[in-house]
Amino acid sequence: MATSPAYPTNPAAAGPAGAPGSRHPRWWQRRAIRAAAPVTLLALSGLVILALVRQQTGTEGFLVGLGLATLPVPLLVAAFRWLDRVAPGPWRNLLFAFAWGACAAALIAIVANSFATRWIATATADPTSADTLGATVIAPIVEETAKAAAVLLVFLFRRTDFTGVVDGFVIAGVTATGFAFTENILYLGNAFGTDQLSGETGLASVTAATFFVRVVMSPFAHPLFTVLTGIGFGIAALSGERHTVRRILLPIAGLLLAMGLHAFWNGSASFGEYGFFVVYATFMLPLFGLLCWLAVWLRQRELRLVRAELPAYVAAGWLTAAEPFALGSMSARNLARDYAAHHLGRPGGRTVVAYETYATTLALLRHRAGRGRARADFAVRERELLDALWERREVVRPALAYAARVTAPVVVPLPYTAYGPPYMPYAVYGQPPHIRAAPYGTPGPTYPSYNPYRT
Repeated sequence: MATSPAYPTNPAAAGPAGAPGSRHPRWWQRRAIRAAAPVTLLALSGLVILALVRQQTGTEGFLVGLGLATLPVPLLVAAFRWLDRVAPGPWRNLLFAFAWGACAAALIAIVANSFATRWIATATADPTSADTLGATVIAPIVEETAKAAAVLLVFLFRRTDFTGVVDGFVIAGVTATGFAFTENILYLGNAFGTDQLSGETGLASVTAATFFVRVVMSPFAHPLFTVLTGIGFGIAALSGERHTVRRILLPIAGLLLAMGLHAFWNGSASFGEYGFFVVYATFMLPLFGLLCWLAVWLRQRELRLVRAELPAYVAAGWLTAAEPFALGSMSARNLARDYAAHHLGRPGGRTVVAYETYATTLALLRHRAGRGRARADFAVRERELLDALWERREVVRPALAYAARVTAPVVVPLPYTAYGPPYMPYAVYGQPPHIRAAPYGTPGPTYPSYNPYRT
């Protein structure tokens, strides 16, 4: 059996001068241009939305609304970041999602909702029904579509970072958090302006009531709606490339559910004097609890997949025996990071975090391949992840071994065969450098001092 080269050859780099692979990219394909385009778009949207909100609320109302609307943002972003800690995506995706929700989506919603409501009021000569129709029909369609655009963009252009339901959950939730932030500034600023005119202050004021309903009772409302769209995209990301219909219909189904839930929530105020509170207590809170449970279950599932998939790489010699257990436990991960940071400083801790992220991504990649959902670039991506792990092994392995030794419930030395049959990879890549000449299926180096698995 022949093994592949130590590192995959880059055809573009290997080609002669003037070959197609060596041509310079066109100006619109350059990384700087592709990065500058969304930044410019979001910056312009932010300036316009800032001017519109300030025009509607006044400077004083804007500042009050800004201060009050900021309060739930760190908690919501931290919650979504906690969910994403097993295989954290890059911060740039979260920043883009939040900025899109706060700037681009909010601008689209304000302009489209105002235009549609005025058009309906003019056509029907009934402003009251126009406001009701705008809140229950127009607003859910416009707002959820605008927020879904951010999830779609990350899904299309950051595909390597969007690999499952958790990623859809997080991107959608952070986008909706940004949207709710801007919307809350507008509502709270207008409420403050009303109180200034009426002279109301304290708990009896419109500002206090708006703050209680939007920030205290339902800060999760917009994330709850848009997460349904994110789940649709996440399931689509898990589907094989040949399942084109499924990959299209699932995000659309999630978007339609988000619109329906949003319309139901907005319409609850017209269900009678206590309709809003009945819908909140009997529907919104249980659904919020269900999605919280789903988020925790998805997080634990990722850890279980890490423990199930990584032993194959132990058998091939890429990982040590302790690593699948340590990488499949959040307490062990945190302990390894602290151990490395204590001995090597912050760079050591960051190296451990990067290693954990690469290892988790590798386990999820292998799991998809085992279920027949691997993409065409599976072999290259797998090799990139393995090389990234190998480059960091000297720093990370002592920390993971220590964490596994401290957190493992039982320590029983077992021979290599306890890890199952010899490793047969889904893709063809070279062995680790110290055993690269060995054929596939040959056991890697032994680690007799530690085995984290129960007998």
